Amino acid sequence: MFDPVGDRVGRVRDVLVVYRKDDPPSVVGLIVEIPGKRRVFLSIGRVTSISSGQIITNGLINVRRFEQRGGEVRVIAELLGRKVVFTDGTGEATIEDVAIEESDTGEWAVSQLFVRRPKTGSSPFGKGPTTFATWSEVREKQARGEAQSAEQLIATYSELKAADLANTLLDLPQERMLEVAEELPDDRLADVLQEMPESEQVQILSRLDDDHAADVLDQMEPDDAADLIAQLSDERGEHLLELMEPEEAEDVRMLLSYAPETAGGLMTTEPIIVSADATVAEGLALIRRHELAPALGAAVCVTLPPFEAPTGRFLGVVHFQRMLRYPPHVRLGTLLDPSLEPVTADTSAAEVSRILASYNLVSVPVVDEKHRLVGVVTIDDILDYLLPDDWRSQDEDEPVKAPSDETGSIRIVNGRRGAGGTR
Repeated sequence: MFDPVGDRVGRVRDVLVVYRKDDPPSVVGLIVEIPGKRRVFLSIGRVTSISSGQIITNGLINVRRFEQRGGEVRVIAELLGRKVVFTDGTGEATIEDVAIEESDTGEWAVSQLFVRRPKTGSSPFGKGPTTFATWSEVREKQARGEAQSAEQLIATYSELKAADLANTLLDLPQERMLEVAEELPDDRLADVLQEMPESEQVQILSRLDDDHAADVLDQMEPDDAADLIAQLSDERGEHLLELMEPEEAEDVRMLLSYAPETAGGLMTTEPIIVSADATVAEGLALIRRHELAPALGAAVCVTLPPFEAPTGRFLGVVHFQRMLRYPPHVRLGTLLDPSLEPVTADTSAAEVSRILASYNLVSVPVVDEKHRLVGVVTIDDILDYLLPDDWRSQDEDEPVKAPSDETGSIRIVNGRRGAGGTR
């Protein structure tokens, strides 16, 4: 989306419609993602042009976070995936895409549906035939208790990072959020759950059957899985631990044994662990792994065998910046940071925060009473602890920016409703 002078305003993420009794749904506005990943409402009356790949607005955007009202339906998030039946009796289909069109009076409405009929052959491959239909040629059909397909919605959101997808799901109506979560692949759902408040985590996990829930927990970071299981009843938590992979369950059980506001309760049990004989080249190869979180890749931990937590005696850490300064063949045991002392598992979260802040660290190793490495506390673990539980949903105050209308620049306004029917 662009303003009248060609400056980019944001990205359109959805279209908002309202149903009418005898006519196709009417478009009331667009859901636009503006800088800062905030999603706001833009009245369709503020749109001056819609063409392939771009939308032009007249320059007035209300930056209050979008809140859906009763009777409003999101096309991508809610309409796609719904089942319809043809009024001529030729069967049912699923909505896969929607076209909107402007009438002679300047009103935008749903003009056409792209639908897919059920597969007719016995082959497990392929899909059913597709066709176009007007709104008057079909009517919606959803059996009681039947979940709406989220396949199209998931494909639309495939490029979103886990944190952004989590925020997107949290914006959806509750039932639709649960339907979408159920259809996400296990690893994707695990990533998304880790970015959600605990109440929504529990709500989604309660919707899954036990085997599915255990598979998702296996994909989560052990500390996040432990935090989530701690919110469940003792009976279900123990049952899910029994269904998880033994190695993953063991890590989670260990974390659950520590008080939540201690280093042991905050740490992750999967740092990079190497022997003193490992080389700089080997250490750099380990931190290059795509799936590794940046905070965990900031340093490698050197211990005596075994090299899985709880390890042999902890020897020290080597920061990745120091590895970059030495030839590939140098042994990591000779590059240990002598100034960094580990914390014990019962060290308070407040003390760990002070250590990270005082020494400009992104992680600190955690040892047990035998000086064995049991995990590391990273800066993101501490941020999750320090931030309020509802930090993801807090609506911060926005500055008001109001250039003159003659410049064509976008004007930013606050408030539920602004001039000209904006929200």
